[in-house]
Amino acid sequence: MTNTVISALVSAPVFEIAVVVPVHNEAENIRPLIEEISAALDGVAHYEIVYVNDGSTDNTAEMLDKMQAEQPRLSIFKHATACGQSSAVATGVRQARATFIATLDGDGQNDPADIPALFAKLKESADPDYLLVAGWRAKRKDTEWKRFQSRLANGVRSRLLGDNTPDTGCGLKVFTRAAFMDMPRFDHMHRYLPALMIRRGGEVVSVEVNHRNRERGISKYGMWDRLSVAARDLLGVMWLASRGSKPKVSVIHRSDES
Repeated sequence: MTNTVISALVSAPVFEIAVVVPVHNEAENIRPLIEEISAALDGVAHYEIVYVNDGSTDNTAEMLDKMQAEQPRLSIFKHATACGQSSAVATGVRQARATFIATLDGDGQNDPADIPALFAKLKESADPDYLLVAGWRAKRKDTEWKRFQSRLANGVRSRLLGDNTPDTGCGLKVFTRAAFMDMPRFDHMHRYLPALMIRRGGEVVSVEVNHRNRERGISKYGMWDRLSVAARDLLGVMWLASRGSKPKVSVIHRSDES
């Protein structure tokens, strides 16, 4: 693969929806997940698949190259070093050439078959730039300890931020690219997308989704579930919210070009 300098801005959308998948050392999950994404969206929407290799040290890069030869809708970007899940998501959204974005964890626990339903919900909105559709793993396939951590974090976060989202940690979310680009970006922001959407005058709808056992590999981003990190991030988002909400803007009329 040729290394090129990539721009921060992308021109007019080419695809209807882009599925953004951040990965770090997930070589064994590359093929099955890409095949599932394709199966879920073929005939449903004009889509692209955007993988961001977040500084992987296994053969993730080689597997992605092989899949690109088979799936021409696959775009691949790489971080020279691991920068974290939120940075990988931000890179993917920034480089996506689509109006709508679906994010998906790269470990195979999110089910791509749920994307069409969330996408349809977003498109029902009269103003999709101000709606985020979030997956809700009502029946999580995780250890009891991880489920406890999630319940605790979601409860504290929801009470303090008022984001009315039962499962903000679910990687499956659908929103517009324009909405994401209008949000502040920081480490671990992917967990606070609902609160950030509400801050900009929007709303959040949660839809129950399937959650599967991890069949291959081990968790690579789980370290960021530590309560100390979550508490620091929560305080930062609370501070941001206290600085005032962004207005919801509607375009009434633009002047003609002179």
